[in-house]
Amino acid sequence: MNPEILFEDNHLLIINKKAGELAQGDETGDIPLIDSLKDYIKKRDHKPGNVFLGLVHRLDRPTSGVLIFAKTSKALTRMNEMFQKRNIDKIYRAIVQSKPPKNFERLEHYLKKNPKNNKTTVYSKPTADAKKAILEYTYLGALDSFHCVEVKLFTGRSHQIRAQLSSIGCPIKGDLKYGAKRSNPDGSICLHAHRITFEHPVKKEEMTIIAPVPKDAIWQATTKF
Repeated sequence: MNPEILFEDNHLLIINKKAGELAQGDETGDIPLIDSLKDYIKKRDHKPGNVFLGLVHRLDRPTSGVLIFAKTSKALTRMNEMFQKRNIDKIYRAIVQSKPPKNFERLEHYLKKNPKNNKTTVYSKPTADAKKAILEYTYLGALDSFHCVEVKLFTGRSHQIRAQLSSIGCPIKGDLKYGAKRSNPDGSICLHAHRITFEHPVKKEEMTIIAPVPKDAIWQATTKF
């Protein structure tokens, strides 16, 4: 394993997750990143015992970008609290099929996930068992047949960005589950956790971590924005 490490100290390990990598174990039985990274740290640092590593938040398997792990239980507890209190700014980039209706918009919906098909349904009004979801998108520009938007998340619902953008007629490139016309050759979707800002759980300093976009041509075209 050769992870793209964006930041590391005694408390945190932050990587740029590749699309297709599994953050934590699921029904597929594939080896998750958390296990691979524990093994990587054990070998790199010649640790004789078990390595502690806690997953702070999640990214969908076909999504790339910033992913934070805690290297101590104290850091994990404090980071979890920050996420629960939404004291973290999360900025994503998405490549979508259609130009959004506005250059900037705040979307507020109610989302309900169906565990049977692992798909989230979007409602415009409060609905039983649905959770409020809020994001803001900013249109960045055109990319030949596609368009690039920046998304700021205010809630962390399952498939939130994918479902909400699809609901306004802007499915993410490659995301067949939410209305894309065709899949990407590598099975990814064009959603990237680009930037995250938070207070270091121990040093109490503000940190901003930026994950470079994937190296393929369409993603590289977004770097002009």
